[in-house]
Amino acid sequence: MQLGLRCQANEVSKGGNEVKRKLPFVLGLLLGLGLLAGCGSLTTSGNSDFGGKQKEFAYAMSGLYKPFNFKENGQLTGFDVEIGQALAEKMGMQPEPVTNPWETLIQGLQSRKYDAIIGSMTITEERQKAVQFSNPYYRSGAQVFVAEFNTTIQSPNDLKGKKIGVVKASTYKKLAAKYTDKIVEYDSDITALMDLPTHRLDAVITDQMVGFRMIKEGAVKIKDVGQPLTQDDQGIAVRKEDTRLLEQINRALDEIIKDGTYQKISEKWFDRNILGEPKPVTN
Repeated sequence: MQLGLRCQANEVSKGGNEVKRKLPFVLGLLLGLGLLAGCGSLTTSGNSDFGGKQKEFAYAMSGLYKPFNFKENGQLTGFDVEIGQALAEKMGMQPEPVTNPWETLIQGLQSRKYDAIIGSMTITEERQKAVQFSNPYYRSGAQVFVAEFNTTIQSPNDLKGKKIGVVKASTYKKLAAKYTDKIVEYDSDITALMDLPTHRLDAVITDQMVGFRMIKEGAVKIKDVGQPLTQDDQGIAVRKEDTRLLEQINRALDEIIKDGTYQKISEKWFDRNILGEPKPVTN
């Protein structure tokens, strides 16, 4: 019995020595495989030129802001959607456009529901307290629109006491409040503009591009009145801590502007380049 145990102990000892001899080889093999796997993930998860490791680029919008972002035949489309797709391609990521209610877009970003907001969001000092913005990806302005038959409103001064429609939680509400306290808030600019010929509203203050697109399409009989009330820069919003992603977005934006991709997308939706010029410097 003791002899058997002694023999078994010797066998175990031999096996242990064998494992010790093979251990460096096994560890080296595992380490090599790990390094190879790591290298593989870097080359497939992002564009090396942009230093990306993220596979998906989820960007949000309301989905109710035609022609910038809206649903057609169940698919999310529009200028904002295509700009996001072009940026994702430059960054070596998979584009994932999503929708969220306009008034909660920033909250959704901060709670990490998505990576960025590409939803025609105007850069304001108030919003910059909560998020970082990219360089402007288009410039527009607040414009007054009225029904085509309206002859009583010919300038912003004629808006006093009138019923004005604006989008909820937008910068246009403050502009409207300068002229009247009869402000009607809408979930969509399109719905507001469509209420002009029905006499439900006297005027709508919204983005130039939205109204111009509707006039071009002939979807509703409206017209613009006077000069734009403001000039606004629209930016792509990211979380405060996502400085690296912001750098990638700005670089990708520069790329699509230089290579003509931006021009192509803009002309598709507006028949012109809507990047615009920076605001003039005033002393």
